Amino acid sequence: MPFQDFREFLDALRAQGELIDVDRPVALELEVAKAMRKSAAVAGPAVVFKDNGTRFPLVGGVYNSNAKALIAYGCDRENVFDEIVTRLSTRIPPTYVDDGPVHENVILGDDIDLSILPVPRYSPDDGGPYITPGFVVSHDPETGVPDIGHYRCEIIDTKTMSMMAAPSHRFAKNQAKALRMGHKTFRAALVIGVDPMIAYACPIQVPEDTNDWEVVGGLRGASVELVKCRTNEVYVPAHAEVVIEFEVDFSQTVEEGPLGEYTGYYTPASPKPVVRPTAITHRHGAYFQALLTGRPTTENHILKQLSFEASFYDMFRQQFPTVTAVAIPPSGGVYFRLVIAMRPRYSGEARSAILAAMGSNLRPKTVVVVDPDIDVHDSEQVEWAMAFRTQPARDVIIVDSLPGGVLDPTADETLPADQRTGSAIGIDATYPYGTVIKTVGDLCGPASEEHGGHVVEVADIPGWRDYDFPELDAK
Repeated sequence: MPFQDFREFLDALRAQGELIDVDRPVALELEVAKAMRKSAAVAGPAVVFKDNGTRFPLVGGVYNSNAKALIAYGCDRENVFDEIVTRLSTRIPPTYVDDGPVHENVILGDDIDLSILPVPRYSPDDGGPYITPGFVVSHDPETGVPDIGHYRCEIIDTKTMSMMAAPSHRFAKNQAKALRMGHKTFRAALVIGVDPMIAYACPIQVPEDTNDWEVVGGLRGASVELVKCRTNEVYVPAHAEVVIEFEVDFSQTVEEGPLGEYTGYYTPASPKPVVRPTAITHRHGAYFQALLTGRPTTENHILKQLSFEASFYDMFRQQFPTVTAVAIPPSGGVYFRLVIAMRPRYSGEARSAILAAMGSNLRPKTVVVVDPDIDVHDSEQVEWAMAFRTQPARDVIIVDSLPGGVLDPTADETLPADQRTGSAIGIDATYPYGTVIKTVGDLCGPASEEHGGHVVEVADIPGWRDYDFPELDAK
């Protein structure tokens, strides 16, 4: 059964030793970030900061390890990827309810005060405190199709925020469409503290006309309950801990940033539309949430990776059915580096896959295609394939003037985000089509040439993975 809400997930983490309480005072200004970083460095527990200067307990690190992701998905390491792909094939519509726990407390008008929330500053040069774990719910102003996605939110003062949304993301596209339609403002909601399957669904790659709540239902294996916001027409999870309903004012801007981002670099400050809360709603005894971002690997990357890889794999293999695995590693920010394992069906198909990946919404800067015998998650194996299965003049592709990647620190930052371009490199690290790869010691008999190819023998020691080596195991 899926978790009903954020609290059930916290209970499950605590029961498995993956959640601890800190009762001593911990400052929101950088100290929370230090504690989260230290725990994440050893795949340690999530932390509840009870004494943070506000009345809301602050929970950080709930997505900071693969162990916690497996608890969230209710899977083990061996079946989680296949389970996600299976769930992505199912759509379960949401259930609409008249009221829910998130409306146990409703703050409106002059009573709105963002300083009541425990919002940390994560990096020393951040422009201000940032809500990083929240996701925005917005609707296409023309079709009404809902979208959910993670977007950073800076607290400017007690009644003002600002957000950064890349032009290629649906929240930004929804705003741009509203502006073209003559709207002066755009209303949406920022949600904090939910069933983890909702959070893991946010990075999933789906067509733009997809109702994301149906994807969430499939991922959960059960319908998600939604309730209408108090000051707009947006529907949000009824069991969320906190919701900030807001209005984007297109007529006024404010400096947003810098922020130490998922690339490991600060993004410079730039003008963004002013965002004004129209309501803050929350449960009794609500938990607020922190999510560490910055140089890989942080909680931000682990949250994205599994669902990102599974959804990209599911989408990509529709065009290239012999794709066997995909890795979008944290070292590339879970955006800029992509490794694909496939068995080409004809000469040049690996190159076609590279170009298709470059043209996807992922916008990677590096795409490597390897044979299925390479573990795409093992950087040493990938580097081995690049070293000994490629000739650079033959197997490397460079494409220029592509749309710029999201928050790429090497892009021309003097240009507006929607005008930035970049280049990408593709490396075909597969053997030429028709080559038979045979590992020395294979029991499958002698390899035979096919399609005029030749046999390449890979030297390896049979059975080494299963060798009993207690002295090493004791280390």
